[in-house]
Amino acid sequence: MSQRAVPAPVVVVTEGGPHIWAIVNALNDAVGPVTVIQEEPEPKSVLIKRRMRLQGVVSATGQLATMVLTRLGKKAQASRAGAIAAQNALETVPRPGQAIVHVPNANAKEALEAVSRLAPKIVLLAGCRMLSRGTLAAMPCPVVNYHAGITPQYRGMNGGYWALATGDAGNFGGTVHLVDAGVDTGAVLYQQRGKPERGDNLGLYALRLASICRGICVQAVRDGLAGELKPQPASILPSRQWYHPPIWTYLWNGLFKGVW
Repeated sequence: MSQRAVPAPVVVVTEGGPHIWAIVNALNDAVGPVTVIQEEPEPKSVLIKRRMRLQGVVSATGQLATMVLTRLGKKAQASRAGAIAAQNALETVPRPGQAIVHVPNANAKEALEAVSRLAPKIVLLAGCRMLSRGTLAAMPCPVVNYHAGITPQYRGMNGGYWALATGDAGNFGGTVHLVDAGVDTGAVLYQQRGKPERGDNLGLYALRLASICRGICVQAVRDGLAGELKPQPASILPSRQWYHPPIWTYLWNGLFKGVW
């Protein structure tokens, strides 16, 4: 545990990152002090081994190459990320005094102990591991998730990127939904669509979407605090889970579609 941790009606569970802190700070302003339960990042080796089991060695290796390329480009993109934050008044780092409880992962006993101690009225997941069935069943309050993609069409990873890459730019956006045992399959509470700007790319879409979607995160949390979460009717649109693009797909979409 680091910094102060006081009982709060709102808990955010996350791995962290600039786009997530932008949402956390928006919540701090809108609904009062928020406590963050921050998990350690999942080792990439574990992620890739899981992808190899699910999708095969070739596809998983291609995805790893894209992740490495994106990470290498972070320094070069720093000025662009700063411009997005400045233009949209995003605060992308924890504020002084932010209550943060550090845990190994979102399903660890330390995480459940923290939730029990904090006694929140709502938990928002934002950029963290999937909760196991056991963890979800033990939650003492509603659990909602911010997903950087429009569900059910773009579940999983990089929803904004895949909407653009498949020629579906009208569905560049994000979703706040109730959490169930599936991958972004819970009932939708709110969705918000927007547009990327010239110079945005795979490494920046998350920040762009945070600027577009922080408002629906605030509204869903407000609804939860008031006991008024209202799921929308189930979508009849196709449902699909997406992953990182393999490097050959990423380069093809960039060179021939202008989607990076």
